[in-house]
Amino acid sequence: MTILKTLIAGGQICLRRSYTTGFKFIETTQDDTGINIISMARKPVNSLNTELLSELKASLLEVQNSHCKGIILTSSLPTIFSAGLDIIEMFMTDKKKLTDFWQTLQDTWLTIYSLPIPIAAAINGSSPAGGCLLAISTEYRVMTEGKHTIGLNETQLGIVAPKWFRDPYISLMGYRQAELALLKGSLFKPEKALQLGLVDELAKDKTDAIEKCKNYILAYDNIPSMGRNVTKSDLRNNLIQWLKDNKEADINQFVNFTQLPKIQAGLKLYVERLKQKQQ
Repeated sequence: MTILKTLIAGGQICLRRSYTTGFKFIETTQDDTGINIISMARKPVNSLNTELLSELKASLLEVQNSHCKGIILTSSLPTIFSAGLDIIEMFMTDKKKLTDFWQTLQDTWLTIYSLPIPIAAAINGSSPAGGCLLAISTEYRVMTEGKHTIGLNETQLGIVAPKWFRDPYISLMGYRQAELALLKGSLFKPEKALQLGLVDELAKDKTDAIEKCKNYILAYDNIPSMGRNVTKSDLRNNLIQWLKDNKEADINQFVNFTQLPKIQAGLKLYVERLKQKQQ
């Protein structure tokens, strides 16, 4: 069902459409500019489990097929963009569930990274690990100011960021800075993330971040979409094709590594700490 809200601002009528869909963890809105805002909404921290990732992929494809002008990826939670991969999906689970989870992540990433239309991220809070992956897979990133952080911190959890996590990170930060950050599992506050090139702009709040993302997307109004889209495809094709060619090997590597007793022991400690925080 589509709900139309008529807003009068500056003497002009602006239409804002809120879509009620079958998605449990994804909210989508569109205004009169033709830009869709896709918000992750899985409380408490937008942990990326199989269901959320599946919904995100489906939502991206649905919006793309509606011939919209562009997409802004953000979060409906006030201080969290996404806390990253749901550790519960990796802890004490069987091979099939691990395979389904990782394949869903692969497919969702391929959808974001290869999306032909402009897509920007309004990062309105903490964005470690998988949350960082989603953000750096878009074309443009605006992060709100504050104490929250962003980065690929997998080594701090005893796990490894695969090639398709690392390569976009390296392309934004440069090899040396990315190497140090990956080895240490570093997380960066907004000002440092901007300095490193991990994000493109800072914003005072989420509303400001969304406006800056809109400005990025609207900047393509006078640029022929064919030339823009083919250029983007060419620039990103090497990594896209690499993952398509190596999906099974990448899944096997993840599953075999995650099921190692030492890795499971580390995940168990992490899960126990989470439970203590929730008590």
